[in-house]
Amino acid sequence: MSRSLEEILADAKTRLTVPFIDDPALEARMIVEHYSATSRTDAIVRPDMPISSDVLAAIDDALSRRLAHEPVHRIFGFRDFHGLRLSLSAETLEPRPDTETLVDTVLPFVRETAARLGTCRILDLGTGTGAIALALLKEVSQATAVGVDISADALKTAARNAADAGLGARFEPLLSDWYAATEGRYHLIVSNPPYITSKELETLQPEVRYFDPARALDGGEDGLDAYRIIARGADACLEAGARIAVEIGYTQKAEVTEVFRQAGCMLIAAVKDLAGSDRVLVFQR
Repeated sequence: MSRSLEEILADAKTRLTVPFIDDPALEARMIVEHYSATSRTDAIVRPDMPISSDVLAAIDDALSRRLAHEPVHRIFGFRDFHGLRLSLSAETLEPRPDTETLVDTVLPFVRETAARLGTCRILDLGTGTGAIALALLKEVSQATAVGVDISADALKTAARNAADAGLGARFEPLLSDWYAATEGRYHLIVSNPPYITSKELETLQPEVRYFDPARALDGGEDGLDAYRIIARGADACLEAGARIAVEIGYTQKAEVTEVFRQAGCMLIAAVKDLAGSDRVLVFQR
């Protein structure tokens, strides 16, 4: 038995009207549109459009999963990021709009380096879905990237995303504990490392705590463990004039800057995200 698109949208919004969902109308629309292959235009022009029983079953399942705190994009299995559609998996962090700030910050440097040298070699530490590296490769055709991760599952996902985007020839997934297996020198190191303190993990929203991989979040007792590793190991694999750009938690600017200063790196740029929070720091040796 089919039901109309208008009915399904209304019912989905009602089901998702719970305290932990900020915008039930938006999420209801996302879920219904995804599984029914409809659009906002359809909802306006064809509200009586019939939705088949198999699609209704898929929507019902997705709504149940969302009510169990699973994020919408985890349910879909992908997330759009900087013009790319990236597949997600159990061991990948869901790339978020804040991280696009990191891409936009370093993009002029990647373009300038590629124009001057004919290439720009990028090392993406903790690559996850490959989001940062692939977004940069998409924008600069002369750039290449090595995406490092300790998770084989994440690297498989990153390689798939690279292939799907037509970037596989310029992206190398590398199984490594940070710098352990890396070789050669790079013009740019980028990373969105774990930066939440171990204690804070227990206070995160269920959508993050139960569905993002813990080791992509846990930055140790003070949240700075990964930055210490990145700062200490950078010198051995940086070209002259190279840069290091990292995403940070909004309270960590001073602490992360000091970590890199102690490793001989000078802060050359600090960039806020769209919400006005400190988000990206760029260093040079």
